[in-house]
Amino acid sequence: MGVSATGKSSVARRLAELHECDFIEGDDLHPRANVAKMEAGDPLTDEDRWPWLARVAQTMREQADAGRSSVVTCSALKRAYRDRLREDVADVWFLHLHAPAAVLEDRMSRRTRHFMPVSLLASQLATLEPLAPAEHGRVVDVTPPLDDVVAAASRALAELLNESPGA
Repeated sequence: MGVSATGKSSVARRLAELHECDFIEGDDLHPRANVAKMEAGDPLTDEDRWPWLARVAQTMREQADAGRSSVVTCSALKRAYRDRLREDVADVWFLHLHAPAAVLEDRMSRRTRHFMPVSLLASQLATLEPLAPAEHGRVVDVTPPLDDVVAAASRALAELLNESPGA
């Protein structure tokens, strides 16, 4: 989870490979209208996000029902969004990928072929509700190089797995 340009896709893909899980790109589950809205520089509203979150949750549920572990990217900026994801799959852990706004702005300005413009970063940061102490998750700094971030994320995931009931 996290705002745009934190490297959710890159980190998640590598974690999925490392831990032999399926990788699911949450952005691919957005309705076309959401993508068009973001491409136009308009922030999504809660009403825009609920159907998308339902699709993400459904995909996670299908994976769990099939006995498959997965690493799923999803901004999950608000606690209510994360609660919605937990409705379908109770045993969800969140890795909140975080970096200073200046780092994220720089990354966003250099990337190509992505629908999220730099102009929407401020609205995402304003919407972001960090993980609460009662939420099952960890914060991972994504300022270092990708290999270091993946190693830190993998350690955080191992900690979460060890804390999980039945682990």
